[in-house]
Amino acid sequence: MSEKRHRLPPLNALRAFDAAGRHLNFRIAAEELGVTQGAVAQQVRGLEAELGVKLFDRLPRTLALTVEGRSYLAGIGRAFELIGEATASLRPTLLQLTISVTPSFASKWLIPRLPDFTEAHPHLDLRIHASEGLSNFQSDAVDIAVRQGRPPFGTGLQADLLFEQEVIAVCSPLLLDTPVTLPAADELHRFALLHDAHNLWPEFIETALGSKAPMASKGVRFNQTALAIDAAVAGQGMALASRFLVEQDIKAGRLICPFSASLRGQFDFYILAPRKQRHVAATAKVREWLLGYR
Repeated sequence: MSEKRHRLPPLNALRAFDAAGRHLNFRIAAEELGVTQGAVAQQVRGLEAELGVKLFDRLPRTLALTVEGRSYLAGIGRAFELIGEATASLRPTLLQLTISVTPSFASKWLIPRLPDFTEAHPHLDLRIHASEGLSNFQSDAVDIAVRQGRPPFGTGLQADLLFEQEVIAVCSPLLLDTPVTLPAADELHRFALLHDAHNLWPEFIETALGSKAPMASKGVRFNQTALAIDAAVAGQGMALASRFLVEQDIKAGRLICPFSASLRGQFDFYILAPRKQRHVAATAKVREWLLGYR
């Protein structure tokens, strides 16, 4: 027959005593526990009454542990550490996975959709490395990347097409005289053109719009597509962007497409991962999640 366990004091009282004993201050202990100072003091008084032992000397500005309180705190502290270790051993260890993307892809596409991923995979710690430069899978500890490119890729890489590059013009609906009136190509001179580092406006005007009209002299240049999109939302001009980057802004009515024509880009968006992966199962989950949006 197993030995009968001793009746334990209430857990909340033990937590209050442990916090107060570590800080020697009811107020700081209350802040740690998220309760009032009076609640901590009451819990400690109740614990002392149940044990029949004085645990603290109440001094004007602080607390002092009695001999019994000091001994009891050491034992209670070890008990809480054991509880914490036992609890941690039951929880799956978070697996860290790093995905490398461009800043524009991160801010305009990835981040708005991350809550869906984290909800579906709570034990995967996804780390975002946003950079215009190419990342090295080995030296930068990157597991998976999304980049624009054109096959063939390296033999050591697994590549999956994520989005074709379809470039469209977008602007705020407030920029046009009426939302249903689209400007003709030869009217572009009336609008500020917002450029990014890809500088696709000349090709868009000539190829997509079939126009030889000169570009507007006024405009602003940004080093990132996301900044040009934000400026377009703010009504500062027309921007060019891959359709998938602005689809949420279009659905929300923050942007419209002033032209029905689009430009088929030369460099599509691919998911890249080394064939020899550090975390095969986790990388596969991220890859499948991304491909689900095609």
